[in-house]
Amino acid sequence: MKKENRITTLFLDIGGVLLSDGWDRNSRKTSAETFHLDHLDMEDRHHLNFETYELGKMTLDEYLDSVVFYKKRDFNRDEFKAFMYEQSRPQPEMITLIINLKKDYDLKIAVISNEGRELNEYRIKKYKLNEFIDFFISSSFVNLRKPDASIFRLALDVAQVDPAESIYIDNQPLFVSIAERFGMKGIWHTDLQSTTQQLNAFGLTLIPMIHE
Repeated sequence: MKKENRITTLFLDIGGVLLSDGWDRNSRKTSAETFHLDHLDMEDRHHLNFETYELGKMTLDEYLDSVVFYKKRDFNRDEFKAFMYEQSRPQPEMITLIINLKKDYDLKIAVISNEGRELNEYRIKKYKLNEFIDFFISSSFVNLRKPDASIFRLALDVAQVDPAESIYIDNQPLFVSIAERFGMKGIWHTDLQSTTQQLNAFGLTLIPMIHE
C-alpha cells in the first residue's frame, strides 16, 4: 500500500550511488597497467576527449581512437572495451533501497548522470536499471553535462515535478548544491547508512520486513 509523503520523485546519479563509477581514474590506471600503456599520456588524452564523449558528441570508438588506438597495439579494441565494461560494479544495497522506496511510496525515479552512451547503455542493461528507473537524463542522451545547471532544469521539466517534492542524491557535493539551487532537497551520498538516515529525515522510511 502506498504511504503518504510529500516527496514524489527521487533523482539519482548512477556512478558512485547505484553502481561504481564506470571509467574513473582508478579504472584507467588499472587499464594502463593491464595493457602496458603509458598512464600519464593516457590521462592527458582522456581529459582532452572524455567530456566530448560524455556529451554524446563522440562515439566510444572515436574516444578510444584518440586515447588508446592512435597507434598499433598488441591487443584489440574488443578486448579493451570488455575491460572497460568490467569495471562497473553494482551497489546492491543502494539498488534495493531505491526499489523498496519506489514500491512503498509510489515514487518517480529518475537519473541525472554524466555517462557516455555505450557505457551508459551497457550499465543500464547489465544491472536492469530500467526495471525501476522511469527515465534517464544522461549527458550523452541530452547533450548536457553536469555541472551545467541546464541538465537539472531539463530533468525537472521532463519529470513535471515541483522541485520541493523531489530529492537529488549524488556522491559529488558540487552537483548536490546545484540541485538545491533549484529548490530540490539534496543528499550527498557517502554510504548507505548516512543516505538512509537523510531519507528518513525527509520522511522516506522503510518498514523492516519480518521474516518468518
